[in-house]
Amino acid sequence: MASSSSSSSYSPSSSEAAPLFLARQDQEDEAAMAAAPSGRSQQQQEVMRSWAETMLCCCGADCGRLWRRVVLRKWLNVGAGSGDSDFSADEDDDEHDHQEKCCCEHNLYDEDRRLRGLGAGTIGIQMKDVPYADRICKPATPLAQYIDATELRIFVGTWNVGGRVPPTDLDIQEWLAMEEPADIYVVGFQEIVPLNAGNIFGAEDDHPVAVWENIIRETLNKKCHSESPSPSKFNPSEYPVMEDDLLSEADNESEGELHPLIEQDNNLATNDTGVHLLQGGASFTSLTHDNPNGFPEDDLDHDVSTDHRVVKRKRPYFVRIISKQMVGIYLSIWVRRGLRKHIRNLRVSTVGVGAMGYIGNKGSISVSMSIYRTPFCFVCCHLTSGEKDGNLIKRNADVEEILRRTVFNPDHRVCMPKGIHDHERIIWFGDLNYRLNLSFERTHELISREDWDGLFENDQLRSELMKGRTFDGWIEGVISFPPTYKYEFNSEKYASHEPKSARRTPAWCDRILSQGKGIRLASYKMAELNLSDHRPVSAIYVAEVEVLAQKKLQEANIH
Repeated sequence: MASSSSSSSYSPSSSEAAPLFLARQDQEDEAAMAAAPSGRSQQQQEVMRSWAETMLCCCGADCGRLWRRVVLRKWLNVGAGSGDSDFSADEDDDEHDHQEKCCCEHNLYDEDRRLRGLGAGTIGIQMKDVPYADRICKPATPLAQYIDATELRIFVGTWNVGGRVPPTDLDIQEWLAMEEPADIYVVGFQEIVPLNAGNIFGAEDDHPVAVWENIIRETLNKKCHSESPSPSKFNPSEYPVMEDDLLSEADNESEGELHPLIEQDNNLATNDTGVHLLQGGASFTSLTHDNPNGFPEDDLDHDVSTDHRVVKRKRPYFVRIISKQMVGIYLSIWVRRGLRKHIRNLRVSTVGVGAMGYIGNKGSISVSMSIYRTPFCFVCCHLTSGEKDGNLIKRNADVEEILRRTVFNPDHRVCMPKGIHDHERIIWFGDLNYRLNLSFERTHELISREDWDGLFENDQLRSELMKGRTFDGWIEGVISFPPTYKYEFNSEKYASHEPKSARRTPAWCDRILSQGKGIRLASYKMAELNLSDHRPVSAIYVAEVEVLAQKKLQEANIH
């Protein structure tokens, strides 16, 4: 639904620095942002991209100080939307095993194609006549009988933090729903840095990212260290990865536990059964010849020696597989360590729809991944803000631009999803910025009565969805919590003291939507954290994944 551009002859010159395009101040943002057209013709897009590439090539030593390549790339989001966006993650201790399993997965995909009559080497131009839906790697009939479905719990959270750096001891357990830990945590932020000109047009400030990641890591692993998590019905030991993984993950399920201190010599004894005892008679592990300390070495970090004792610690229960920032948008994904090796084909695509239609002060970070054999897509976004009539049209156009320009480049893998809609399970979340078509006074009246249904009847996103103008076919859970915006900072009260021209009517700006079969919403709620002028929102999904049942294959080979 992107509106057409008002002009088709736009041709910026090399002397036009991006900040000059900032035409006006958006009262909701803390910095200058451009009111760019919601849509742009293909010709304009090519001209702008060509201009950016020319400037990148021309920037030598003489102008490097003013036009650094990194800044220019950011200004026009060069490379974004092409599926080649980089990201960071925790180091993989099992990288060698992971690579071997990926090779076996390639073999399985080749076998799928062979059984479907496509041929193992069918790629690129050879697939032109094959409908894209038929290219998704679905097992042929002989293989389908060995596929089982199981369930995973997936947490999705979104929070516009208003550019505030949190205190290091911020308690986010309520938001992350740690009373019943999930298998996967997908956490998205908006305005993780203030949206000022320096952050929008300069290099990103990644200091807040490090603070938030530390808080998330401590929260996830502290909870799972102190209590045995009870995630989904999923028992990974029943479903080894692909056809070559015959190892059970049973030992991995306790990887978050901390080992007790081992007092050398003085406090260590052995009973008649060969079990080490701490003084006081507490048994903690069995003695083996290969491992005299009695610990499974493949699950341990390096020993830490201090004086006369050695501390053995198991690895974190949750590990970070994705960390990506685009200006103020930030997406982080964490998984149970035992599940990590079953997740592959990770791709990240960024799309900027903010200033000049390309800069990332507004836009999306999307992640594509395969969990076992099922493709998932997670889209974290920040759409156009504002309560004016034209802002609603821009939000709808932002969605269409994100859907159109998000591309995941499958490295010569024809069966991998290319766009958002090519995935089987999709979750879209973030500060969507849709407002309420009600007056400030009427909205507060309904809030005081906790009449959420009355408010929701006037919700813009509900109206646009029902009319098929945006998110056609997507679903959202029942909203049974107060509007998530706009609060006073560090307060439980909605902001109401601004001048009438600047005040904002409360609204459910922060939303989580889903699309696809095999995904069920278990909870949808808001957390009471008052760091920002927004409140964080979370959803728990129970999603089916397809796994290859090794036991069935083994039985078939036996018979």
